Amino acid sequence: MKPVRLPAAATIALPRWGIFALCLLYILPGLIGRDPWKGDDATSFGVMWTMAHGTISDWLWPHIVGMPMPDKGPLAYWLGAICIKLFGGIIGEPMAARLSTGIFFVIGSVSVWNATYLLGRRSEAQPLKLAFGGQPEPQDFGRTLADGALLIYLGCLGLLVRSHETSVETLQISLVAFCLYLCVRLLDTPKLGLVIQLGLSMSMLTLTRGWVVPLSLIICLSLLCLYRQHTRPIKFIVAALPIALILPALWLTAICIVAPYDSSPYPAWMSWNYRQINWPSIATISYFFKYSIWFAWPAWPFAGWAIYAWRRQEKALHISLPSTFFLCFVVLSFLNPASEESLLLPILPPLAILAAFGLPTMKRSAINAVDWFAVLVLTGIAGFIWLGWIAEQTGWPEKMSAKILHLAPGFVPSFHPFVFAIALATTIAWFLLVYWRISRQPSVLWRAVVLSSGGVILCWMLLLSLWMPWINQRITYATLSVEVAHQLPAKDYCVEAYIGASQRASMAYFGGVHFAGFSDHDCDFLMLQHNRKQSEEPQLPSQYQLEQWERIWNGHRAYDKDEMLTLYRRKIK
Repeated sequence: MKPVRLPAAATIALPRWGIFALCLLYILPGLIGRDPWKGDDATSFGVMWTMAHGTISDWLWPHIVGMPMPDKGPLAYWLGAICIKLFGGIIGEPMAARLSTGIFFVIGSVSVWNATYLLGRRSEAQPLKLAFGGQPEPQDFGRTLADGALLIYLGCLGLLVRSHETSVETLQISLVAFCLYLCVRLLDTPKLGLVIQLGLSMSMLTLTRGWVVPLSLIICLSLLCLYRQHTRPIKFIVAALPIALILPALWLTAICIVAPYDSSPYPAWMSWNYRQINWPSIATISYFFKYSIWFAWPAWPFAGWAIYAWRRQEKALHISLPSTFFLCFVVLSFLNPASEESLLLPILPPLAILAAFGLPTMKRSAINAVDWFAVLVLTGIAGFIWLGWIAEQTGWPEKMSAKILHLAPGFVPSFHPFVFAIALATTIAWFLLVYWRISRQPSVLWRAVVLSSGGVILCWMLLLSLWMPWINQRITYATLSVEVAHQLPAKDYCVEAYIGASQRASMAYFGGVHFAGFSDHDCDFLMLQHNRKQSEEPQLPSQYQLEQWERIWNGHRAYDKDEMLTLYRRKIK
């Protein structure tokens, strides 16, 4: 027996303008008004920026001004570089690169919504018919579930930072969601056009983050068809495999023809793919369970309940398909020896979809508990964000103000009326949403997640509006890059650097530092990076003799005194 019984009044969809506004409030903060930040954000921007200002060789051989970056794949970098070429002169190159991030977010969100809508319309997902009628129509039920899935997807804590970064992973999670949407259609009505679309999507996934994910998905989808005893779609799924090789084959063919820098990224790219698979270990398994609890919140409690509530209909497509995607990525995270957050990202779209089908089966007491948890915790976090901003602006409370300014040396607070008005309006909207939820006790399905998602968006909006200048001061390398540039000649020089990828990208962009490329040798300058917790002095690589170099500068970001950069100049040519 189906576990869902509800009236049509519970399937009132969110207003389209409301969904659109929530998505804008979610994605715009963090995309505008900031520098490339330390980590994957600056690293990926560096590759895109190098491509946008380079030749065909730079597009075929991903690198950051001479630092090879063959891992993962070039597709996300190509799309970001195209945005820089088209819009960099209008809105600035970092913002232009982040336009691609916004596009990826739209693709992922639309895919999650549409996949849930199609699954929710299926006959096996429909609620039980009521004795005197009044049950929802399939389209209304599917639309309401899709709204809930999107709200859960936006509310996932692990998606917050990653969906705003200029990185490969933002494209990967969107393509995973799009592949899931295509699989819903393909397993329902197999067609040649859908096979081609799925194959091209898998091909794009291969050029985004390697062939391990698309190959694993094809295997898992075939096993799903066997489990559901629907073997006809298997030939269509397997037929997508040769199509998935098209884009990688074109890339490799172009590399063979052009021979960028008389070398090829293919061996290193294949080696990186091989390293994604190993035997599972206690470390990888414990990492997944330790971090996925908060990373996939609030999706995983609803998704777990959905699997339990629909346990007697486990072969139904709305449960088995997202569960297959989820289990596929869980196994891949266990097999990957590199424990990192990017491995957890692909689980979010299938979890959000699964969670949506848990909403109709949850008891009112559980929904109220989730709501009150969201109200208390997220309102408290928002209040703390406001209090910290007041301390930063006014100097009261004194201890908090001193601590905030100590964490960002050199930061000078400034008041922006427009930013303040946006933050205040968002806070008022939050309290109006809470009042509506508590006073009216709506029966709509998405009531269980609207406060969780709205509260996450509120905190993100406040953090990236009121605190953006302070955060930017801490995470950017802009000031340090300009300081390094002042130590170097205006032209005709090169710097051999043994520093991180994000540092190299930032100094090339902000400081115009000319690093050694593929063909540069015997540079007059050498830059090293070291951690003062490990050693007070940097260690020169073995091919360099200390007596041939003189130290002309060393420094660090204002708040990070452990990460040291040292610049040397050659004594003897």
